[in-house]
Amino acid sequence: MNAQFFDLPEKSPDVDLAELLEAGCHFGHQKVKWNPKMGEWIYVEKDGIHIFDLVKTASQLKKAYDAAYMLGAEGKSLVFVGTKRQARDLIQTAATSCGASYILSRWLGGLLTNWTQVRKSLKKMIKIEEGLESGAYKGYTKYERVQLEKEMNKLKRFFQGIRNLSQMPDCLFVIDTVREDIAVTEAQITGVPIIGICDSNSNPDDIDVVIPANDDARKSIELIVNFVAAGYAAGKLSKATGKKAASKKEVLTPKEAEAVAEAETLIVEKVKEEKGE
Repeated sequence: MNAQFFDLPEKSPDVDLAELLEAGCHFGHQKVKWNPKMGEWIYVEKDGIHIFDLVKTASQLKKAYDAAYMLGAEGKSLVFVGTKRQARDLIQTAATSCGASYILSRWLGGLLTNWTQVRKSLKKMIKIEEGLESGAYKGYTKYERVQLEKEMNKLKRFFQGIRNLSQMPDCLFVIDTVREDIAVTEAQITGVPIIGICDSNSNPDDIDVVIPANDDARKSIELIVNFVAAGYAAGKLSKATGKKAASKKEVLTPKEAEAVAEAETLIVEKVKEEKGE
């Protein structure tokens, strides 16, 4: 685990095991597809399918919440990485709601290892967009403006979700660590920590905060993504209100604890309301 995740603030609300079960978070892949390194997270094999230990899943989900909270409280950037077609919309919604960045279409090789060039592309995208909106290109021919629009749209496909990043991300939240193997590899090379949903075919050694769970079912992804997003939002809220993230050794006054708990409860309830629960 990355050093910054050794001593996390204990901020996460309790995780409802029944809710995890209902969302199908417990289903892994077929036994023949598993990675033995995920053995510690698996409870049993049933009909050739590995079943996760939801007690451990809940514990790790709380750690992921606390990690996201810490990042938000310290003003650090978190990028949601999820290119699964069935989950792109909910990932974008969750990331946007908590003020995080996101990558949905595909991970562009070199996004971390060649960040300098990526930053130039981001600036170019924004410059073209602002120029088209302000009329700065009125003197250009129609063909030239069309070409600029095409270039802008191409750049947006890859970079729209990270347009507000002024520097390399502080952390990635990866929805499927096997599918997003290039992102995981680049994060390892550059030292960017990862919070990741790891199905039974994943390699947990590559991930700083492992969330052992089904990374294919939409309901499972939605529950986990919204929970982590709530943690990041709560952390940002604590920063905005001037409250520092408490470490495990810090003791809050009863009034402070009540205020923080109330804020976190409101955020979690908002997430549940958006899910229609």
